[in-house]
Amino acid sequence: MSSTPAPARQDQEQDMLTADAAPSELAIVVDELLNQLSSKFSNISQELISKMDEMSRRLDGLEATIQASGSARSENEGGEGSSAQA
Repeated sequence: MSSTPAPARQDQEQDMLTADAAPSELAIVVDELLNQLSSKFSNISQELISKMDEMSRRLDGLEATIQASGSARSENEGGEGSSAQA
């Protein structure tokens, strides 16, 4: 017969089952956390790229406006200068 009483043996078996389940539960929790972080990172990356694209479009528009006003100003100055010289 065994020297360990029956209730103590059941507790040991329960502890072993819990100890075996703990690493797998930990792995599941860590995997879920990694998936959440990956999802958040992807969302933030998409938002950042979207904002950068919008900034690029706005800068292109600003550059075109500046070039157009610079061209118009130089044409006006050139036209006024030639009529004043004549």
